[in-house]
Amino acid sequence: MSLTCKPADLAALLQQGSAAIFPTDTLPALACKPEAAELLWELKQRPRHKPVILMAASAEQLLECLGRPIEAAWQQMTERYWPGALTLVLPARGPWLEQLNPGGISLGLRLPACQAALELLALSGPLATTSANRSGEPACLDHRVAAERFPQVPQLGPAPWPAPSGQGSTVIEWLPGGGWKLLRAGAVMPNELTHDG
Repeated sequence: MSLTCKPADLAALLQQGSAAIFPTDTLPALACKPEAAELLWELKQRPRHKPVILMAASAEQLLECLGRPIEAAWQQMTERYWPGALTLVLPARGPWLEQLNPGGISLGLRLPACQAALELLALSGPLATTSANRSGEPACLDHRVAAERFPQVPQLGPAPWPAPSGQGSTVIEWLPGGGWKLLRAGAVMPNELTHDG
């Protein structure tokens, strides 16, 4: 079974290069430091061309990671829907982009509405994340299933975790010409999408 750790202990393991699993408001997350993102693709047995998501404890931290000026529309979306089940895919440049979306031009960002996750993220700093399941398999919905699938990966305690929604986050992308495009329907549906097609 997976090792269950207090937030400070799990944050320390993450800083040392370990992967970790923690609850969020949607699905449990498999995470590591951005510099160690290769771990996530290996654990998930996932193709490298599928990017992973950056989570952090605040919208400001996440937007800073884009390495470019922040547009008003992005800021408005974070103020309206974060913390929450919305992933924003935004234009980015710099080391964060190379680590999480090699060869890509955008980064997926999310601020989860889960107190346990936010507490860990405040201690660990921004983390590369993805749902805690192997590629093509159903998502793990609780700590027990996650421990069975990834017995070597430490988890955030205490368990059991708060029940997740079981539905992935909605993913929307900022288009080069402006406006939002829906990439994946999920737990929330921003009104802004209806105006932008």
